[in-house]
Amino acid sequence: MAAILTDGKEMQAKHLDLIDDVFRDIARGVPRKVLITMPPRHGKSRRAARWAPLWFLARHPERRVMIASYSADLADDHGRWIRDAINAYGDQLGIALHAGSKAANRFDLADRDGNRLDGGLVTAGVGGGLTGKGAHLAVVDDPIKDDADAQSPTMRRRLWEWWTSVLQTRIEPGGSTIVIQTRWHEDDLAGRILAGDDAADWTILDLPAIADSPEDPLGREVGQPLWPARYNVTALGKIHRAVGERVWWSLFQQKPRPMSGGVWDRDWIDNNRISTALLRSIDLHRIVVAVDPAGGESSVNDEVGIVAAGAATQQTPGSHHAHPERRDEFYLLDDKSKNLGADQWGIVACQLAVEWQADAIVVESNFGGDMTAQVLTQAWSDLQRRGLTNGMLMPRVVPVSAKKGKRLRAEPIAQLYAQDRVHHVGNFTRLEDQMATWMPGMDSPDRMDAAVHALTELAEDDGDDLTIGTYERRTPPGRR
Repeated sequence: MAAILTDGKEMQAKHLDLIDDVFRDIARGVPRKVLITMPPRHGKSRRAARWAPLWFLARHPERRVMIASYSADLADDHGRWIRDAINAYGDQLGIALHAGSKAANRFDLADRDGNRLDGGLVTAGVGGGLTGKGAHLAVVDDPIKDDADAQSPTMRRRLWEWWTSVLQTRIEPGGSTIVIQTRWHEDDLAGRILAGDDAADWTILDLPAIADSPEDPLGREVGQPLWPARYNVTALGKIHRAVGERVWWSLFQQKPRPMSGGVWDRDWIDNNRISTALLRSIDLHRIVVAVDPAGGESSVNDEVGIVAAGAATQQTPGSHHAHPERRDEFYLLDDKSKNLGADQWGIVACQLAVEWQADAIVVESNFGGDMTAQVLTQAWSDLQRRGLTNGMLMPRVVPVSAKKGKRLRAEPIAQLYAQDRVHHVGNFTRLEDQMATWMPGMDSPDRMDAAVHALTELAEDDGDDLTIGTYERRTPPGRR
């Protein structure tokens, strides 16, 4: 439709095809919740908040569309564009505006005889009201104005409150919602949707400017640009240098944490990864489970970190001047982190301890004190009553309390990675993303913290000259 009405001037690309597919599904009566994250200047607003709603109304003039953006002015601009397009192309599209309702921010449609139809459009800025009729299709385009708003906890909270109490209450039964944005912050609207209870109901189209995953929605190879006809690799490289690391990784790569310059180097993980088959040939002399209970206001970082790790003594080859040495190697075995309540995480942690025959459960006790140990004890008793502990005695509970800053807590473990002494058994994508993108000054994510707890416990038991020194451990005597 866009190509015909503009005599072929409207540009098309593979990533815009994905957006078109979403609207085609909705027009066929398939309700959808779709989150599309993609960089600026790649046609997302023009397609999702202008041409696609116009096409949808032409197909279904009896239905209502809502468009919301960070400001009422921007949302009104979208509404004005659609209204003017109906005036210009109405005869070709078979729709018209009702004579008594032609405002840019709210208009109704009419049939060829001028009779009012049920369909139409309403626009609003984030934080504004959406009173009146509901919507069969809601499009939230660019809900965040700029970096200042993104970095403000107050503005992020207001956006979420508007999302839950205003927009979500206006969706008609069987209606569809599309959120399309660039990522600004880990706790932005997209981040909260991804961390929400209904995250599984959403289709995620994550479209970085340069493909960085083999799971790319377009099937791109790693390193390929999103829209090479407009922004090839060279052009994107210039943008990368101009905007800097943080803006590049947030707005262009849809990863609102810089991927370099932090404490971990991603190559330290990738270059030392092993398979589960290889693990079977390794004799682990210690296995622990570590738990980092949820804390803080961000709904992104309210997961409970639950990680299993082990240690094995390996012989390293000596040079012609030195004898072979023995040192501990460390293995990250499993990651069961997720959003869990206090009545759930103890069970998950204890089940993981049974699965791996762990000798200790390390638990962060900064915010919970003795309560965390009590949660684990009660969970173990529950599993024991149900016959799910396989006859195991309960592992020791090792409370740890971080005494110094998060960088000092993480750096000695990053040092182990740098020495090629930590091996991930398989892929733990979310945990590894947190590690490789974390920088001092950021909130410390719970998956990463749990891994640090586990590896710290194992490394302090190693007996070599590695200095951890940032924990107060209240470890009762027990099996090593």
